[in-house]
Amino acid sequence: MRTIISRVKAGERISGADFLRLGHEADLHELGFLANAICKSKHPDPVVTYVVDRNINYTDICVSACKFCAFFKAPDDPEGSVLTKDQLLKKIQETKDLGGTQILLQGGLHPDKPIDFYEDMLRFMKETGIHVHGFSPPEICHFAEVSGLSTVAVLERLMAAGLDSMPGGGAEILNDRVRSLLAPRKCTADAWIRVMEEAHNLGMRTTATMMFGHVETLEERLEHLQRLRDLQDRTGGFTAFIPWPFQPDNTALAAGVQIKKTSGFAYLRMLALCRIFLDNFDNLQASWVTQGPKIAQISLFFGANDFGSTMIEENVVAAAGVHFRLSEQEIQRLVLDAGFEPRQRLMDYTLV
Repeated sequence: MRTIISRVKAGERISGADFLRLGHEADLHELGFLANAICKSKHPDPVVTYVVDRNINYTDICVSACKFCAFFKAPDDPEGSVLTKDQLLKKIQETKDLGGTQILLQGGLHPDKPIDFYEDMLRFMKETGIHVHGFSPPEICHFAEVSGLSTVAVLERLMAAGLDSMPGGGAEILNDRVRSLLAPRKCTADAWIRVMEEAHNLGMRTTATMMFGHVETLEERLEHLQRLRDLQDRTGGFTAFIPWPFQPDNTALAAGVQIKKTSGFAYLRMLALCRIFLDNFDNLQASWVTQGPKIAQISLFFGANDFGSTMIEENVVAAAGVHFRLSEQEIQRLVLDAGFEPRQRLMDYTLV
């Protein structure tokens, strides 16, 4: 342990075995100290960033039926819906009126919508001048399957229609044992990585996520992080990493398996481990949406340098019974009270 800690302090890359040793044996304070030191070395100025945006779920109709999701509707569910252009425009205008700079656009895997539908939606949204941070690798794979195109062709067409960047949704845990239990109809771990690499090679910046605290082991969390670190070595295309814990309420997964909510203690340990292992990621986001504002404040001393989004609208986590809400002013106050300077940013971490 002393050798591993010395290497981390010296700024050296740790191995997977080192990660597991830290995960099993290091205490919370040791992990926080190491993660905070790494964060300060990458971001010496006491600035914590955030983005003003809105999550727009263009449809809740989905064929994936992920066991961890409380938001989706089956294709034959009469309550399932697809947003109209008028609804989209109203949501975008509300976002811009609040100083928002981007829309996080994601939705269910709709069985009937062709690629033209998504291109038309993007062109319509881009007429408003908003940055579209949209879709995710499972959606790209689904569009390709429905349209009979390659995932590269889908990405090229969506980028030409106005897609600016891509979020890291649908990663969950990048291990196929876990994915087969959580979402057997969703793209494989290899496909998720491939789509991200294709996007990076086309010049698109993306983010990466990890949903943990369900059926995975620490070794499988390591596999997830190793895949991300290896891809970042190859492309440098990720702007940020966002780890967040599974929210079990109202989900099919929690109905079949006894799963406790991840505690703030366990969340901070994992956040710090991610900061220590992902040495080639500049930015880590705190997950106030799942952990609440106080744990998010403490996250700023456990490796996080970004407070994430104001999330003017958020539906997926809310469907699992979690309803934290923060305005831009509240985020600024929380960051100031923790001893940092709050600064609004864009998707690529350019300061506003």
